[in-house]
Amino acid sequence: MPRPGHRRPPFQANDRSPPPGRAPEDPTLEARASPGLVVSSHGHTVLVEDPAGHRRPCVTRRRVERPVTGDRVLWLPGPGRRGVVVGVEPRRSVLARPDPRHGSRPVVANLDQVVVVFAPEPDCPPALLDRYLVAAAYYDLDALVLLNKADRLEGSARSLFEARLSLYRDLGYRVCASSALGPGGLASLRPHLGGRTSVLVGPSGVGKSSLVRLLVPGAEVAVGALSRATGHGKHTTSASTLFHLPGGGELIDSPGVRDFGVWHLPREAIARGFVELRALAESCRFRDCRHQGELGCAVEHALADGRLHPQRVASYRALLASL
Repeated sequence: MPRPGHRRPPFQANDRSPPPGRAPEDPTLEARASPGLVVSSHGHTVLVEDPAGHRRPCVTRRRVERPVTGDRVLWLPGPGRRGVVVGVEPRRSVLARPDPRHGSRPVVANLDQVVVVFAPEPDCPPALLDRYLVAAAYYDLDALVLLNKADRLEGSARSLFEARLSLYRDLGYRVCASSALGPGGLASLRPHLGGRTSVLVGPSGVGKSSLVRLLVPGAEVAVGALSRATGHGKHTTSASTLFHLPGGGELIDSPGVRDFGVWHLPREAIARGFVELRALAESCRFRDCRHQGELGCAVEHALADGRLHPQRVASYRALLASL
């Protein structure tokens, strides 16, 4: 069975992904422009960090695709303290959310993994957790399943969540638990973040902001500085922000991907996002089988004889119905 965390070849544009960044049309602009990293994006304004660590608010030149947090860009000094983004370098990966007008819209770029955060309170329905994993698979991103607030679990509740973690671990996903309490509360999480660019996703209230504050000392101060630099005041709930982790790697906190749906994905992508269904699909009698009780469906047979977890099959069918 393929391992969900297996890294695939570098991102390439195809019919299922938003278009990658475009370089400047004027070669003289490219020759004069400096490289930079978008560390925060808020509407048409982005904050660009140069290789020396200096940051400058920038606007985007007309006819250049709007950059998002994580993009590598080319920029030129503009009037006052502002700069102008004149090109967006090709993206190696992207995570997008559905958009009624455009089908999908990039939210963050150049990611390595999606960290799916859930907690005892508020509980994350299995179908929602699986939705994030489907999206990660669709965009060729590794996935980490993280149980936060693990210190709040006792007795039967602990057994229930340990069983949930075991389900995903047995499917090949990387899983770990964390807690904001105690010096070792993040010990199992930190090794998964080093040297990689990660984005936190999950429902509100599971502790994503607390994780950022613990993982990045001075994160609140940094957000305040970003707000002043971009001129949008305190927009901690509406701007995507990239933080450099002390031990190496980057962490992106992006409200735009916390509750994104998958209704913009093709039907085939839903089945591919369930690794155990993908392995069985080749044995179905019909190639276009939707695994909903069709004649000769290998998934239906595996469910009947106990080889598939009913919860996962229910999640798959719920996501398929949402399309």
